[in-house]
Amino acid sequence: MYEKIIGATEYIKSKLEKTPEIGIILGSGLQPLAEEIKEPIIIDYKDVSNMPFASAPGHIARFVCGEIEGKQVICMQGRLHGYEGHQPEDIVFPVRVMKFLGVKTLVLTNAAGGINTDYSVGDFMMITDHINFTGKSPLTGKNDDRIGPRFHDMTFTYTPSLQEIARKASQKTGIKLHEGVYIGVNGPQFETPAEIRAFRTLGADAVGMSTVFEAIEAAHCSINVLGISMITNMAAGIIMKELSGSEVNETADNRSETFRKLVKAIIAEIS
Repeated sequence: MYEKIIGATEYIKSKLEKTPEIGIILGSGLQPLAEEIKEPIIIDYKDVSNMPFASAPGHIARFVCGEIEGKQVICMQGRLHGYEGHQPEDIVFPVRVMKFLGVKTLVLTNAAGGINTDYSVGDFMMITDHINFTGKSPLTGKNDDRIGPRFHDMTFTYTPSLQEIARKASQKTGIKLHEGVYIGVNGPQFETPAEIRAFRTLGADAVGMSTVFEAIEAAHCSINVLGISMITNMAAGIIMKELSGSEVNETADNRSETFRKLVKAIIAEIS
């Protein structure tokens, strides 16, 4: 794995003039943020050795590197999911590559279902902690100490100082930002009402099919993490209606501009 990471890292480095300091994984609704990068350098996943391909609807399979709000960033315009058939270690491969590129901060965004009844469709939630309900870990198997330790702490996976920056950005922009716990599941099916009731009992405020593996690996290789969810639908049973992918995409599109405004305000304050 280490040799694969270094091979991909060296290829991406050969295309860049500056070292990225912030990594951004773009969830549903935030894909257009990559179009706002100044002097973008585009690297297709297919050109990076050992890089898995993203196939989720609306996710373009490429890195976009350049400047946002005065910061050098590398964006994943197309994330990887377990429901596509990717193994956990494949999903976090680009996070490991970001580490060796020099990235210090990782901003994770996603579309999520609202479990907390105080939330409404179109709201935003800062992730303060997560529950990994996939039954899997990207760290299963032999550990390589050059990437991270065999056992690592998860207490401060979501970096407190970044959370404070997000709170200030919320106040500055006037964009309401809830704070809560994200529970990650594999999908691709939406959850049942019984599962959502169980997740609420466990303390979850929102549910989604991504993010937890990326956060685990970021903590493993000592990258600071900020996570933000867009509540694109209320989870099964919260309101008695059927869920659909088209509803998720419609909400994501409608709230995309506001989401981008919030994320850019946060990036501007990251040092």
